[in-house]
Amino acid sequence: MLVLTRKKGESLIIGDNTELYIMEVTGDSVKIGIEAPKSVKILRSELVSTVEQNKMAASAKVDRHILEMLVNRNSENMADQSGVKEDAAIDEG
Repeated sequence: MLVLTRKKGESLIIGDNTELYIMEVTGDSVKIGIEAPKSVKILRSELVSTVEQNKMAASAKVDRHILEMLVNRNSENMADQSGVKEDAAIDEG
């Protein structure tokens, strides 16, 4: 990781076409301006983390739903099979 010190009004250049500007410094908060091509995706890291967590949670819900369906289906099959055996035992008797 490269660590730089910048003051209000200063900037730094990343690659050939992205520039970060220090717009304002207030207490422990820094306002940054970013000039980059529209094709460059710029996201706040906490949003990326939240999106990833939401995707994982949604996946877990889907997995749980699928498991519940499989368990219910298995239970129904077992009930059907036990019903068939009982019917066969009655026919034999």
